[in-house]
Amino acid sequence: MLVRLLYASRAVDPAAVAIDEILAKSRQGNPSSGITGILCYGGGIFLQAIEGGRSAVSELYGHIQRDARHKDVVLLHYEEISERRFSGWTMGQVNMSKINASILLKYAEKPELDPYSVSGKVSLALLEELMATASIIGRA
Repeated sequence: MLVRLLYASRAVDPAAVAIDEILAKSRQGNPSSGITGILCYGGGIFLQAIEGGRSAVSELYGHIQRDARHKDVVLLHYEEISERRFSGWTMGQVNMSKINASILLKYAEKPELDPYSVSGKVSLALLEELMATASIIGRA
């Protein structure tokens, strides 16, 4: 059974090196677990969608909750799915510095990434729009 999980967290270390390390580890480990997804990072906040088998996604989310690089981890959305939306990415990345502010304003009060202030469905819609507008890099 496939599931999709969406969560938000705050970076303990907002340095680019720390973010690159998280992405590299995801891209290395996710294929063997059957995990695909997308990661947005901006203003010290992560927004990540993870897709895969229920056990693999649950195990990865538990790891993220215990990971010292994340704090304030909040589950935004969880659902059983019939197909993946982010199947082309072992872990795609959104470069928030290159996003048109109007896309963010479409889904939030201010032109900034703040999944803590909107519903999980709104955050998922934002990720889908970013995917549709080719704002995702790191397709590997």
